[in-house]
Amino acid sequence: MALGVQPIVPSRISSRLFGHGDGKRRGASKKKRSKFGSYVALTKPRIIELLLVTTIPTMVLAAGKWPSVSLMAITLLGGSLAAGGANAINMYIDRDIDALMVRTQGRPLVTGDVSPRNALVFAVLLEIAAFAVLWSGANLLSALLALSATMFYVCIYSLWLKRTSKQNIVIGGAAGAVPVLVGWAAVQNSLGWAPVILFLVIFLWTPPHFWALAIRHSDDYRAAGVPMLPVVATMQETVRSMVIYSVILTVTSLVLVPVANLGYIYGITALLFGTLFILGSIRLGRDPSESRSMRLFSFSITYVSVLFMALTVDVLVN
Repeated sequence: MALGVQPIVPSRISSRLFGHGDGKRRGASKKKRSKFGSYVALTKPRIIELLLVTTIPTMVLAAGKWPSVSLMAITLLGGSLAAGGANAINMYIDRDIDALMVRTQGRPLVTGDVSPRNALVFAVLLEIAAFAVLWSGANLLSALLALSATMFYVCIYSLWLKRTSKQNIVIGGAAGAVPVLVGWAAVQNSLGWAPVILFLVIFLWTPPHFWALAIRHSDDYRAAGVPMLPVVATMQETVRSMVIYSVILTVTSLVLVPVANLGYIYGITALLFGTLFILGSIRLGRDPSESRSMRLFSFSITYVSVLFMALTVDVLVN
């Protein structure tokens, strides 16, 4: 157990339900990466893609139309650099526990493809570049917001909460909601209630999204001493929390309709997909299986993608 990690309460999730003996399948060997590929892997590009899905629609809402191509490009570049730098710092901090988890044993710092020193230097350079790009191409507010997200993610989540609290992803997940603020600020050079609501949507979406994945990899987190909720709580307690968050998420997403003067396209989509999210969480509680948890995880990505796509269409149609 890593230094400073609190003892983990043995999970009461049945190993028969979740197939905990499939370590070899989970830990499929990774192909040898090129040096360039190793540095790209440090940035967790799949996570960046998801963050960018929320940025462009937010910019469209802020502008009331398509923003200029140059501003979108600058904001996406700066946001990608900032998120990539934060992810690389996270890998630097977590390299000890990544070596203990089958899911993360192929990461560059575990395999030795990149040295810890080089990874940290790379991450800092990305953050400097992100700040410079956003400040020079958009405005200082967007640059400061992006930097604050990195600082929060690294200091609050990675260094403190991840290894000590079952609420780690609840509080730490706020960093992943900041890109909508960055996108809005890049257009308006200010903030308001609409971006705050969008921030809350991502903030509330993150826990059930991540817990669905954590159920699948509960053995990994237990082995590394990371107190994710599915590890330290019963399945019933975990699902109850997921249902509560999905309900509040759905209500919050609908609050955006009057706040941002949106129409039926966004409103119906938010209600329909929010309801499906809630029902998916309830079904997981009734049929707690690894496959169902991963289906819910996949749907959560579809949910946020469709929701923000509907936001874009609604703004452009209106």
